[in-house]
Amino acid sequence: MTDPIRIANCSGFFGDRLSAAREMVDGGPIDVLTGDWLAELTMLILSRIRAKQPGRGFAGTFVTQMEQVVGTCLDRGIKVVSNAGGLDPAGCADAVRAVADKLGLHPTIAYVDGDDLLPRLAELSASGALRRFDDGNAPDGHDLGDPTRYVTANAYLGCWGIVDALRRGADIVITGRVTDAAVVMGPAAWHHGWARDDWDALAGALVAGHLIECSGQVTGGNYSFFTEVPGLDRIGYPWAEVSSDGSSVIGKHDGTGGVVSIGTVTSQLLYEIGGHEYHNPDVTARFDTIRLEQVGPDRVRVSGTRGMPPPPALKVAMNRL
Repeated sequence: MTDPIRIANCSGFFGDRLSAAREMVDGGPIDVLTGDWLAELTMLILSRIRAKQPGRGFAGTFVTQMEQVVGTCLDRGIKVVSNAGGLDPAGCADAVRAVADKLGLHPTIAYVDGDDLLPRLAELSASGALRRFDDGNAPDGHDLGDPTRYVTANAYLGCWGIVDALRRGADIVITGRVTDAAVVMGPAAWHHGWARDDWDALAGALVAGHLIECSGQVTGGNYSFFTEVPGLDRIGYPWAEVSSDGSSVIGKHDGTGGVVSIGTVTSQLLYEIGGHEYHNPDVTARFDTIRLEQVGPDRVRVSGTRGMPPPPALKVAMNRL
């Protein structure tokens, strides 16, 4: 069995606290720094930025954060995995490379693409490959409209591109549109050497990723009883310590605001779910099998998650003006 891997989150949305990357790197021991920048609306925002500034269809705040922490991450062997590449992961990788060059540093940077379906939208629509969530039918011409009106169309990819990049020695992995949990699942699967059909382990990592994907939500920001949460004005961001069987401990750096309790973890578990089966490109997690245990102050153990094969199709998000 390999040792657990501690994966920290420094962003839950485009525009989250800029100092969070440094806080997570300097505030306590971590193995991987991750973050999520890409809500569905963010893809539209990035398309508007790219229209005004070609080659800038990514989250520039991530590049700023990398300038703050890349040297420390290299010194400590901390990997960085982020979906801040948005609509242009290659451009984001180039921007981070430029920052590293300016600092005299030489990280190995990888990017994962393949999610952009906009050039193929007319073809996919005509072939009937696109199916609506609500009834499973292929959209007709009226529903899709003119394919050229769309400014983004991105499939939600899973974690295995990230795993491949880490196996090849990447220090920093930048993706386009992957699932929110993929930036946690990828490092866990790489570290523990999981196979693609290690369903229970992958499901456990999916739950861990779901819990920490939105930065301060699991540390009290998504908790109905927020008046009971200390330090909410400067909430600490979470980490997940993922074990080889997929179980995890959710926590935060000592001395930071917020709280990690069975209540806050349960609240985040229930965030954006549609039933007891949580679908993902890599695995389906059975949320009715999860067990929670408070194992210490601001430490909640998540275990027992059972996994099943993933659904046969990928989610696609599209934006049009």
